[in-house]
Amino acid sequence: MSYRDIHEYNQKRLELNEVVMRNAGQSMKRFWNLDGAVYREGALPEKTKELLGLVASLVLRCDDCIFYHINESFQKGASTEEIEETLSIGLIVGGSITIPHIRRAFKAWEELQAGAPAAD
Repeated sequence: MSYRDIHEYNQKRLELNEVVMRNAGQSMKRFWNLDGAVYREGALPEKTKELLGLVASLVLRCDDCIFYHINESFQKGASTEEIEETLSIGLIVGGSITIPHIRRAFKAWEELQAGAPAAD
């Protein structure tokens, strides 16, 4: 699925998560809970964990995941320099096939910086 911008993605994600939770069984709900838990503050700060998630998402070439971690990194106070270094690591690991995803990631980052509200 493609989105006009990060804000459309955020809205659709909220809507679709509601659909999933209406239909999810115990195993799926446990996975959702585990996914949220691993990004909480621990030995690594939350922001660092989101940047790690961004690298993995870029290497896996999942735009939805990239948008999610860009948004969360923004919410956790990541700087443009941190985003650029994170995406550079993903580029080295994932190769040139990640370039289209990097383009969309930077576009989403700029949209977040422009100040429109981001979803939780």
